[in-house]
Amino acid sequence: MERHRKKYSPEFKAKVALAAAKGQKTLSELAAQYSVHANQISKWKAQLLESAPGLFRDGRQKKKEKDSIKEEQLYEQIGRLKMDVDWLKKSLMASAGERRALVEPNHQQLSVRHQCELLGLNRSTYYYKAGGP
Repeated sequence: MERHRKKYSPEFKAKVALAAAKGQKTLSELAAQYSVHANQISKWKAQLLESAPGLFRDGRQKKKEKDSIKEEQLYEQIGRLKMDVDWLKKSLMASAGERRALVEPNHQQLSVRHQCELLGLNRSTYYYKAGGP
């Protein structure tokens, strides 16, 4: 025989926790009334009382923090894209040999792999050394 857990809606939990917080009835009375274990009612009550101060916090402050984080990420992305565009300006209409010469192995922000990718150059082409007699 399988036992299924009871699932209570958030509205029901709030109603029971609020009744427990009011203190007009004991936990055992509430448990009998709502058919919920007294320990569960205690947990819901504690959860309600713990999260209650958050209901009255200024929501505008949270929005400002989220916006500033998004803004930082966007500026970072803009910086990377600007650097990529500047780098690509060098490679316009260049042959493979010329593009190979454009790769800067000691560039501080762009790896050789990324530079080759931007130039449309296989990395093996960059590292190729012509062997001859």
